[in-house]
Amino acid sequence: MKKYKSNGVLETVICNHCGKKMVVERGILREGAISMDHAWDYFSEKDGEVHHWDLCEECYDRLVGSFRIAPEIEERVEFI
Repeated sequence: MKKYKSNGVLETVICNHCGKKMVVERGILREGAISMDHAWDYFSEKDGEVHHWDLCEECYDRLVGSFRIAPEIEERVEFI
C-alpha cells in the first residue's frame, strides 16, 4: 500500500500481507517489493474494480513458493 505526499512524492510503502513498513528515502523505495495494479473486467465478479497492493520481497517469495507452476524468470542485463 503506497502513500504519497500532497506533492505526489512517495512517502510510505507498506506490505499488504505482513504489514511491514518498507524503507523510503527522498521519495525512493530502497528495498525489494512488488506492486500490483489490476483492473478487473467483464468476465469477473469484480468487473469495474481496480485493485492496488504491494508485497515486500519476503512475502512475494512465500507467495510464489506456493504456486504449482513457478513464474517465468529472465535475467535483465541492462539497468536503466
